[in-house]
Amino acid sequence: MNSLFKTGTSVSGYVHLVIIYLVWGSTYLAIRIGVQDGGGFPPLIMASSRGLVGSFILLILIKGIWNQKLKLEKEHLQLLVITGLLLFMFGTGGVSVAETIVDSGFAALIIGGTPLIVAIIEMVIDRQYPSTLFVVSLSMGFAGIAVLNGPAIIHQDIGQIKGVIILIIASCSWAIATVIQKRKLTGSSPVLNSAYQQCIGGCGLMAASLSLGEPLPAPTTPAWIAWGYLVIFGSIIAFTSYVYAIRALPTKIVMTYAYVNPIIAVFLGWLILDEKITSWTLSGAVLIILGVIGVFRDQNKYLNEH
Repeated sequence: MNSLFKTGTSVSGYVHLVIIYLVWGSTYLAIRIGVQDGGGFPPLIMASSRGLVGSFILLILIKGIWNQKLKLEKEHLQLLVITGLLLFMFGTGGVSVAETIVDSGFAALIIGGTPLIVAIIEMVIDRQYPSTLFVVSLSMGFAGIAVLNGPAIIHQDIGQIKGVIILIIASCSWAIATVIQKRKLTGSSPVLNSAYQQCIGGCGLMAASLSLGEPLPAPTTPAWIAWGYLVIFGSIIAFTSYVYAIRALPTKIVMTYAYVNPIIAVFLGWLILDEKITSWTLSGAVLIILGVIGVFRDQNKYLNEH
């Protein structure tokens, strides 16, 4: 496993990116199976437990198998607290809550717009003047989100609109943490970062669950299988791969997962849970993906010129 997570070359970075492509696209399905009506997992407990168990396993590997130190500098730990809460508590936790309301493929498409938010944040930080391509691409991406919600707006589906608001908050949280991680969390162990972030986020989610009075979980067998998949593949392998990839590759390359994951999620949701794929879904998906591609092209052009 240590060799799997070795960095330092672009090849290893792309290996981690492929893991993100394949695994994260399928985690939306696993979350939906666990938290949907009859699944038996309250959303915050499911997200918290997968994070805490995943971080515990990672910490054992780091200390017991790889013999690495667990102690961190105060400033580094403060950054991990911030990013852990943003990534796992508000990001993954938000998706889990939203998927009690909306389909897995729909959730993946909304979260697929995260690179648009990352681009806006980085443009503001770098004081970069937006190009025509950027503005058009951004407008196209957000138009896609609006199209996805066309039926909910027409039929005044308050539940779905609520789910979308939660997903947008989750997306913003993930985007902010991504920028912080890329610019501030350098020169440290990605696996250790991942373990601490999941532990911190898991604790935050558990506190939120207790304060909101979530019922005790009573998972079905499929829900347990989904939970196990999320722990091993989602929390340990894919999340750690994300931390590695964001360090080894340019942000714009890593964020291409945003137009691969939704395709996988929509397909799996249709195949396994019989989630409907409508003309609204397809139109919204095309607009979001084209918007993300346009933003990446604009960023790449800017980097080449500077």
